[in-house]
Amino acid sequence: MTRLMKYCTPYVAHVLLAIALLFGQAYCDLSLPDYMSDIINNGIASGNTGVILNAGGKMLIIALISAACSVLVSLIAARVAAGVCQTLRLDLFEKIETFSNAEFDKFSTSSLITRTTNDITQVQTLIVMVIRMVFYAPILGTGGVIHALSKSRSMSWIIALTVFCLLLLVLFMFVVALPKFRMVQNLIDRLNLIVRENLEGMLVIRAFSTQNFEERRFDRANMDLTETNLFINRIMSFMMPTMMLILNLTTVLVVWVGSLQVSALHLQVGDMLAFMQYVMQIIFAFLMMAMMFIMIPRASVSAERIADVLETNPSIVNPENPKTPEPCRGLVRFEHVSFRYPAAEEDVLHDIDFTAAPGQTTAFIGSTGSGKSTVVNLLPRFYDPMGGRVTLDGVDIREFDLHLLRKQIGYVPQKGMLFSGTIQSNLAYADPETATPEEISEAAQIAQAMEFIETKPDRFETEIAQGGSNVSGGQKQRLSIARALVKKPQIYIFDDSFSALDFKTDAKLRAALHEKTGWATTLIVAQRISSIMYADQIIVLDNGRIAGKGTHRELMENCEVYREIALSQLSKEELA
Repeated sequence: MTRLMKYCTPYVAHVLLAIALLFGQAYCDLSLPDYMSDIINNGIASGNTGVILNAGGKMLIIALISAACSVLVSLIAARVAAGVCQTLRLDLFEKIETFSNAEFDKFSTSSLITRTTNDITQVQTLIVMVIRMVFYAPILGTGGVIHALSKSRSMSWIIALTVFCLLLLVLFMFVVALPKFRMVQNLIDRLNLIVRENLEGMLVIRAFSTQNFEERRFDRANMDLTETNLFINRIMSFMMPTMMLILNLTTVLVVWVGSLQVSALHLQVGDMLAFMQYVMQIIFAFLMMAMMFIMIPRASVSAERIADVLETNPSIVNPENPKTPEPCRGLVRFEHVSFRYPAAEEDVLHDIDFTAAPGQTTAFIGSTGSGKSTVVNLLPRFYDPMGGRVTLDGVDIREFDLHLLRKQIGYVPQKGMLFSGTIQSNLAYADPETATPEEISEAAQIAQAMEFIETKPDRFETEIAQGGSNVSGGQKQRLSIARALVKKPQIYIFDDSFSALDFKTDAKLRAALHEKTGWATTLIVAQRISSIMYADQIIVLDNGRIAGKGTHRELMENCEVYREIALSQLSKEELA
């Protein structure tokens, strides 16, 4: 929790006001037993109606003031908690946006969602309870002890015995429940992961008829979370009756000891009842503290998880004095680049060396896992190389401003990602302020997306569901390509972006791209030979190494790996 205290700094004045109001509320609550004692001792005992009416009127006013203070404190607590968590949630989201792929490999998506939602909710609830209870309980408990001793010092041992029993109870619950609270958030992460995988992979699950297996997997995670929560709830349910038992036994003890002192004329009845009220307030204060001891461990775990994200330094950062890659010619050079993923034992890329020039298409092909996507992911700095360097126009890309570097690149990933909205909003996503309808239409035409857009009644205003679930894979890829074209960058990266297209559409799209974007530097990752046969330069990757480099005709003659891939897909006549 201390790692997030800086977020409370702007609300110090609010907290101090709340504490002042809590002192006022405690003063009112502690005054009521005194007036009750006065009514019994000086009013009822002597039949003095004036004393009863006077003290009763004061009790009514004090009760109203106490209620008003309580309401104001609750409002302040809610405002502080909401404000702190709003800022915390925004900072957390902005921090996640700065993460590179390495940080996403460290924190799973489901865990980041849990930290942004459930964990922050835990912190928000705790802040409300801290302001409302943690500050109030010591004031009420201390005041209760002082007022109780002022009524009868001879029964102070009852207070000491009660406090000792309460401390033992709180300590027991803290020791037993704390490990379980640390488990709960991890179990929620696990449950979220399973739900997310099932929602995203529902078609695969149905295709393989593994619903029963997934139900059992979900049920195990659900049961683990349920059993842990049940254990915690049992502890809390044990706490309440135990507290009430201590309260009732203390009340009986006060009445018994107090009645003996009343009989011996050492104590008045009103003072005995006031003493009882003060003891009850002391127990109530400990009850509030016990509730906080139950809530603090879970919220502290949530706070640590949030702080872990906020304190994680992205591995991809801007240099101190960044350069601007504008105007950008688009000359890309990989100079003896090697790379390995975080925590991996071996490099996945070895001595990658090539040049991609403006106006040329450089294609990458190779078997699955050969490192094709890894190579192109180094250019937008999704990762940084471990050895060698990647340059743009002769300058190491690590020296460029990260935002301006990526502004020069139109990136189309393997899995086309669309956002909820319309076709228009998705295509204008890269440049929403300046992209004109004509530019969007032209990009859709080049990407061969107009074929299906024109069949929609609303054309570009057609709604796109979350993740593009209401369009086919080929349509999603074409819209993703069109989105990159709207950006009009100097460098295009197509990471296996034609895989869902039929051969006819693929050929038409490549021809349109060559005509409209022939001036740009184009990098294409592909599995199909037909998609890259006419590239100016083809780089063949095998186990992270360059196995061949050249044109289609040169590689057919000189590269065994390329020849095997080509002949596995097309006949010799088609490859000629």
